Amino acid sequence: MLILYQNFRFALADIFLKRALALLLLAGLTFGMFVFGVTPLLASGPMSASSNALLLAMWVATALIYPFLRRSAEWFVDKIILKRTNYTDLAARLSQALDRCETPAAILGEASRILAPAMSAESIEWSESDEAGPDIRVQQDRRSAVAAVPTTESPHYLLSIRDLSGGRRLLSDDIAMLERGALLVARRIDAVRSMQERYRHDVQEQEMRKLAAEAELRALRAQVNPHFLFNALTTIGYLIQTAPDRAVGTLLRLSGLLRGVLKAGEEFVTIGEELDLIEAYLDIERARFEDRLRVHIDVPWELRGLRIPALVIQPLVENAIKHGISACLAGGEVRISARPHETAAVLVSVTDTGVGTTVSVLERRKARGLGLTNIERRLERYGSGPGAITIRSTPGIGTTVEIRVALQPGERAGGPPPAVASAKSS
Repeated sequence: MLILYQNFRFALADIFLKRALALLLLAGLTFGMFVFGVTPLLASGPMSASSNALLLAMWVATALIYPFLRRSAEWFVDKIILKRTNYTDLAARLSQALDRCETPAAILGEASRILAPAMSAESIEWSESDEAGPDIRVQQDRRSAVAAVPTTESPHYLLSIRDLSGGRRLLSDDIAMLERGALLVARRIDAVRSMQERYRHDVQEQEMRKLAAEAELRALRAQVNPHFLFNALTTIGYLIQTAPDRAVGTLLRLSGLLRGVLKAGEEFVTIGEELDLIEAYLDIERARFEDRLRVHIDVPWELRGLRIPALVIQPLVENAIKHGISACLAGGEVRISARPHETAAVLVSVTDTGVGTTVSVLERRKARGLGLTNIERRLERYGSGPGAITIRSTPGIGTTVEIRVALQPGERAGGPPPAVASAKSS
């Protein structure tokens, strides 16, 4: 067999050696059992029932021991004759190494580095291919081969093995290992491409969400109610004739309000900054409504330093006055309050004691209005989830709008503002 393997290394020579050696071992075992087991039984005289049972047991033992003989023959051929690496362990080591690679080039380079010494090759080179070729092409002298990496999408790759040392030639198990290695490489490349594609998709989606949020914020900043401006300017014109000092103060507050609403500032402001903008708006409305408008703000100081999306409270106050208080001859009260919701959110409510309305009217206003829809989308986009706005209204009693605002990472609704906390810790 060794002479046959040395002179005729055909593709299945390794399998032939393993099977032939296993059969020789089985034949030797059978011969030994016949000489030392069956022959004494035959020489002892007629076969008894116990002799037949013993003979049957030897036949069964021969059948059961063959898998062990076959594995022993395979180990002997791989380790002693061919001096091969254990390809099962090699495949496991290759798979673990490829899992640590994050680019196709790194994956192919690592596979070449691991497979080359196992195949007794000076190097294994890889290259790109526009088309997926056959799984593996072996040269006639069986000292070089090209294995295709069967990736799902192009570009595809080729692993080229050549210059085997020690006169070694590629046999069937070597080719099977190359095919298995190429398949492991292809699976890892496909996984990396899929992860990169998901990452690009997530980045694009985040960019689109950011652009949409900026557009909605610009729309809110540009949505200054013309009716409010008309009433404010009319009030200022009236005050110029009756109380010039109040007219100047109201005009300054109006200009400050417009700058605060229309400026291209940050997407997030503190609750305190939002309340300052609301106070400027309410000062102007008080000049128009005088005693008909009463305001009560109940926001704890420890919540005023928390950051929230800009312009999520001011439009609610504007709606309360526009749809609730202005339609009531006796006027009414607007109450603004905030309280912690668990530790990662704040509940802000705006309540008016105006005319109130029905559910159907509320739905129509919400469908037509830009403000509430934008606020709801922005709150959902910034982590508040669906159902961040709750509206309750009763005709003749008033309306309450409550929003759930998710806090930014690192902030807690139950503690002091970040600036206060850092000052205390220092």
